[in-house]
Amino acid sequence: MSLQPGIELDAGPALPAPLGAAAPARGPWALAWQRLRGNRAAMTAGVVLGVIVLACLAAPLYADHVAGVDPFSSNVGGTTIVDGKPTPVIAPNPSGFGSTPIGPTLEAHYFLGADTQGRDVAARLLYGGRVSLEVGVLAALLTALLATVVGMVAGLYGGLIDGILSRLLDLLWAFPVYLLAISLSTVLLIGGVHFGPFTIDADSVWLPIAIIGFIYIPYLARPVRGEVLSLRRREFVDAAVAQGASNRQILFSELLPNVLPLVVVFVPLMIATNVLTESALSYLSIGVQPPNASWGTIVNDGQSQLYTRPWVSIAPGLFIMATVVSLNVFGDGLRDALDPRGVTAPRRGKRGRRRIGLLGGRRPA
Repeated sequence: MSLQPGIELDAGPALPAPLGAAAPARGPWALAWQRLRGNRAAMTAGVVLGVIVLACLAAPLYADHVAGVDPFSSNVGGTTIVDGKPTPVIAPNPSGFGSTPIGPTLEAHYFLGADTQGRDVAARLLYGGRVSLEVGVLAALLTALLATVVGMVAGLYGGLIDGILSRLLDLLWAFPVYLLAISLSTVLLIGGVHFGPFTIDADSVWLPIAIIGFIYIPYLARPVRGEVLSLRRREFVDAAVAQGASNRQILFSELLPNVLPLVVVFVPLMIATNVLTESALSYLSIGVQPPNASWGTIVNDGQSQLYTRPWVSIAPGLFIMATVVSLNVFGDGLRDALDPRGVTAPRRGKRGRRRIGLLGGRRPA
């Protein structure tokens, strides 16, 4: 620092920032990710779910390079090596009536045994997981897309449009979910779906995707509509209208960014629900059709072997349970991370955290 020419004064070391200085602002998604990482249960569920997804994606590698079988072709008269000895995949019963598939060998070949057609249960389990997860994810995305469009249009325009769309949602809501899904599957499996230039065959995986994605639209469209109705009365929407913004600009620039967290929270919960619905339909033989296989079809395949080879049905049941529980726990953690109405504050001791709402009241952690 200079006062006069030729005279220099040392400014000294720079002063530290004040203790109350604000930290650099972080975006809402960054804050949500930070809160999600602090939720151990949600992160553990995410790891379990990731392992299941990776295992199912590696199904072709397992079938070709580990099990060395074709999980979709019958192998009634085949043999395999167990403890170094050739063993028939399906052996006749000593009484001469019927036959019994090979049980879990805990080896590379037929690790979980075979079904009544001599197919490797472990390989089919991984392939079935690919189909079940595919149906669950794509149906959830279809539901999210259609429900978001319907809910936002109904909430923004109101009046006659809202009345018509709301009554259609109420009509769809009035049917029991599984009864509606069974009815649609039974009817559409006869001839598939023909809608203009679009055709879905009866044995296509897209048929259960379309059915499941359709029946759950009201479960997301109604919360989206309610959120849009609440946002319409906010000051930032009034300011956009005063500046001459069109309905399209309000829809995509003002409302959609605020509705998106609600949709994101619903997606993992909808995937879990869709996996259960697909498994139920496939168990009843009106879901995924051969030659495709899913966890529900494998449970159905092992129904006749519950007393002799229970792992044929138990293994896919355990995978369904682990997937659904992981998705629900992760979805709950994602909901807490994206919840803008509360902040986390440390609690004394080692018992965890508490939630402080807008009015200062405690909310469950």
